[in-house]
Amino acid sequence: MFKFILKCVLLSFLMQSNYLHAEQKQIFDNLSVHYIAIPTKFLTPNIAHQYSIKRSKYNGLINISVIDNTQNNKAIYAIVSGTARNLIGQIHPLNFTLVNEGDAIYYLATYPFLNEEI
Repeated sequence: MFKFILKCVLLSFLMQSNYLHAEQKQIFDNLSVHYIAIPTKFLTPNIAHQYSIKRSKYNGLINISVIDNTQNNKAIYAIVSGTARNLIGQIHPLNFTLVNEGDAIYYLATYPFLNEEI
């Protein structure tokens, strides 16, 4: 239920901004990896608190979900890791947190950025 609310909140903010682009996903054989990155200031205080995310104009949020295309597009568990790189090449490791809400499985990570980097 909270994933649905989070998606609705994120979508409503994205539709009012220039961050909305075509669907963001990569396909690997039978898996689809869906991802989105937004500033954490777009989250409502309640959603940010629910997921222990600090709201700031200097923090971004990455949401990644992995879908098995052979199992009726079912969300699956995965090992998710990554890094964020800023404009001058500094690398920031991403620490993903698993969120499991019934049929919804996704991974959240925050990262710092400057306004010019978004």
